[in-house]
Amino acid sequence: MNSNRILAIDYGTKRIGISLSDPLRILAQPLPTIKVTNIKQVLGEIGKLISEKGVAEIVIGKPLHLKGTKGDTAEKVDAFIEKLKEKFRLPVHDWDERWTSLAAERTIRELGKKPFKHKEKIDQIAAQLILQSFLDHLSFKKQT
Repeated sequence: MNSNRILAIDYGTKRIGISLSDPLRILAQPLPTIKVTNIKQVLGEIGKLISEKGVAEIVIGKPLHLKGTKGDTAEKVDAFIEKLKEKFRLPVHDWDERWTSLAAERTIRELGKKPFKHKEKIDQIAAQLILQSFLDHLSFKKQT
């Protein structure tokens, strides 16, 4: 299998949004949200995706404050990044995710649905937005 895909993670303590790039690294598509029970279970599910989907890199949303400073959740993401690097030995990139959850909620509202009833979908869309932004950045870098 071609191992060129990028897996995106929208980290949360209850749910983790997941998105996967196409092999050409042009488009991001959402995957089912992972419900968090414990770290071993989460790493197991991510490991299965890495193996089955041919993942070469991981990008994880970094929740920064509006001024760019780190909060408590960003510290948790940093610790999770270290676990990912240690377990999978793949490049792991953090990516500014400010506004992705709000944009995902707005998308749900535009579909006429109530965001609080579709939290898993919001996590998927947020992961997709993180990944698409990262892919667009990679594409732009290639062109310059």
